[in-house]
Amino acid sequence: MPMHAAPDAPYPRHWEADVVAADGATAHLRPIRPDDADAVVAFHSRLSERTRYYRYFSPYPTIPARDLKRFVEVDHHDSVALVLWLGDEIIAIGRYVRLGPDDPSAEVAFVVRDDHQGRGLGSILLEHLAAAAEEVGITRFVAEVLTENRAMIRTFRQAGYDVARAVEGSTLHLEFDVAATERSTEVRLAREQAAEARSVANVLHPRSVAVVGASVDPGKLGHVVLANLLRQGFTGPVYPVNPEARSVCGVRAYPTVLDIPDDVDLAVVAVPAPEVSGVVDGCLAKGVKALVVVTSGFGETGDAGVAAQRELVTLARSRGMRVVGPSALGVVNLDPAYRLNATLAPQLPPPGRVGFFCQSGALGIQILATAAQRRLGLSTFVSAGNRADLSGNDLMQYWDTDPATDVVLLYLESFGNPRKFARVARRLARRKPVVAVASGRHATPGLAASTSPLEDASVAAVFDQSGVIRVSSVDELFDVALLVANQPLPAGPRIGIVGNSSALGVLAADVALATGMHLAFPPVDVGAMADPAELADAAARALEDDGCDALVIVFSPPVSTDGAEHADALAEVVTGADKPVTTTFLASAGVPEHLVVPSPPEAGGADVPARGSVPSYPSPERAVLALARVVRYTQWLQRPVGDFVVPPGCDLAAARALVDSWGPFETAAVLTDEQADALLASVGIRVAPFRRARSAQEAVDVAAELGGTVVLKTVVRTWRHGSDLAGVRLGLTDPEAVATAYQQLAQLSGSPEVDVQSQVPPGLPVVVELRDDPSFGSLVSFGLAGVVTELLGDRAYCATPLSTMDAHTLVRAPRAAPLLDGYRGSRPMDLAALEDLLLRVGQLADHVPELRALSLDPILAAERGAHPTSMRAVLGPPPGPLDAGPRRLPE
Repeated sequence: MPMHAAPDAPYPRHWEADVVAADGATAHLRPIRPDDADAVVAFHSRLSERTRYYRYFSPYPTIPARDLKRFVEVDHHDSVALVLWLGDEIIAIGRYVRLGPDDPSAEVAFVVRDDHQGRGLGSILLEHLAAAAEEVGITRFVAEVLTENRAMIRTFRQAGYDVARAVEGSTLHLEFDVAATERSTEVRLAREQAAEARSVANVLHPRSVAVVGASVDPGKLGHVVLANLLRQGFTGPVYPVNPEARSVCGVRAYPTVLDIPDDVDLAVVAVPAPEVSGVVDGCLAKGVKALVVVTSGFGETGDAGVAAQRELVTLARSRGMRVVGPSALGVVNLDPAYRLNATLAPQLPPPGRVGFFCQSGALGIQILATAAQRRLGLSTFVSAGNRADLSGNDLMQYWDTDPATDVVLLYLESFGNPRKFARVARRLARRKPVVAVASGRHATPGLAASTSPLEDASVAAVFDQSGVIRVSSVDELFDVALLVANQPLPAGPRIGIVGNSSALGVLAADVALATGMHLAFPPVDVGAMADPAELADAAARALEDDGCDALVIVFSPPVSTDGAEHADALAEVVTGADKPVTTTFLASAGVPEHLVVPSPPEAGGADVPARGSVPSYPSPERAVLALARVVRYTQWLQRPVGDFVVPPGCDLAAARALVDSWGPFETAAVLTDEQADALLASVGIRVAPFRRARSAQEAVDVAAELGGTVVLKTVVRTWRHGSDLAGVRLGLTDPEAVATAYQQLAQLSGSPEVDVQSQVPPGLPVVVELRDDPSFGSLVSFGLAGVVTELLGDRAYCATPLSTMDAHTLVRAPRAAPLLDGYRGSRPMDLAALEDLLLRVGQLADHVPELRALSLDPILAAERGAHPTSMRAVLGPPPGPLDAGPRRLPE
């Protein structure tokens, strides 16, 4: 295979990536460089004879100088080599070489050091090589593999590509297209989930913990973490690291991590910021799997701190470790097999089945204290501080398959990779309720570059689309969590209300109706002086009603009682019911947060609500609102997911080629109408034919060329979209009318240019827009056109990618949408055509990330078809990070 060396070729730095292996450890991938020669020789010397034979089909004990030069001097185009580094050592190499000039095929091969085989590194190299090949126009890989090299054959076979095979003696010849298939994408995402879940498990399931910076001073962070680990009763050994103390908290201390005689899985770092990098080096040599950095003084301090934080993460990842923090509160695993409290929090909730992710350390302490107060049992908790590495996305990947977690809670201040958040949350929410509160929606000056501010419209749209139960405060987060953690999900929106106060019943009913629920029956009032049995009997009858999906019990204790007997009577009836029940006991200090509160021995006597316990809320409004949030989630679960399809005639390769021919885009640029029309046509969106005219006679000629009825529009867009359509002339059929319209529009706008366009069938004007949202990337919006709609903000939003169900929902989501579907006897418009158009816009947004804005305004929705008549498109540098391509950790 010929190799074309070009030592001074541009270095494709965008091919660099931090990656996660199957065992959860990290490594750094980058293109090979000439100065890697010594490391390549060292790598080769550590390969076993068998591995060298499998790779080179011969013993090949040493690399000749001529071969070494070919290996490390590549042109990053026809010959590409990617190396995986762990610290200062190469642990795997993959390469491809084009078979000939302008040949679309290349031969691919890779080799993994023996002590790192079985970690999924080959599949990572294959993904990145395929992406690099596509970028330079290589469409097909071929490989020659010895038939006895089963591991390599398995790597190719299980990658999800359509592989053609042919046996030639002792060699297996393989060929496959490098373009991603549906199956290869499924494989990639499944491997991503498993690897990232394992990396989180390395943090939350350590067999041993070292506290680096453990201090004898009770006021220091290291002392607090060590004391909390010991107080919680961590089941493995705990090693204080302090060069100046023989022991801390009565436990023998060691001068450095390297002096610890046994293995260390997790290191909690509490040394000053300038000393952290030295600790990371020691942890690499020790084989530590993960770091929790509680030290502050990084990204929160400004640009210099951001740079130091990025250097910390780069250093740790290149040495195989994930990082929680810096400025982290820490991590908790309340599983009795671990009893891990590696945090600064003085109070923990009881064990349970709720996972909690929180960014803020200060708020994390309050959250843990509130969870303890409200007796919400947690399985695991992570407060990631600056979230420089481990993020909420990683935790969701872990909780997706964690058998100890049934409910996921998120307190988010920003997103690292918002597109990935939407994808992972959508999958997780199908399995387990995800409840989130998003702060920081309105102000973010000073946010690190890796964060995105949370904006109301986009967050609401993406959360709704992904099935995330969005709440507005920490109190509401716990209100919903107590319900989904302890009660079954409601089958529908029909709510029953039972109580001893008509005022409370009416209040609960008002909130239920205002939040989109229905009353199964009028609120039942058993009377202010009803005894416990009467209240319990009314609740039992409500639960037996087939038309009731959920029950709210409201109770105001009479002066003569605190309500405890009523609570006990209700508990016998409603505990363990197959419908969710919430309660409100007003002015009743003696009634607990739950009607039934068992105390299992493993909780140390703490009151831990069991599944089936009935949560009690301080007001009817909060009880009903929590139930309404869960009802909406249930409705999302019952809705079909839809399919992610490419509509017929949608040529995404052509769209990509057009944008590449116009780029690169260093700043945003507005496309000409002709360019925008060509881009839309590539994905099958046909704008009504138009031509530009610069005189009355040219307008007449263009109208004749187009034929039929035409429209004249000024090129000045402010006149086009006025409510009086002053810049538009409709229904022009003869030359004289066209000429007159031209003169009027030219005089109105002061410009001699006018667009002449074929008139489309009459219909209702609607607007489809694509905008680059700083929180979630591409958002597609839909609404009816017009000033009133704009004034009221009656638009619906969806994040890309769009499924068929997303498009179906989006068209029907605006409040004015019934006008499109036969409102008051009018003829219904072609909603299927609108859905098809939305799917095409979504595909365009997904495959052309440079498309920063697109407006189709107006589109005339007719009885047959949907006809765009005007468009505006803006291209610019792609907003990152993207959620596509080979596996990589965010920078």
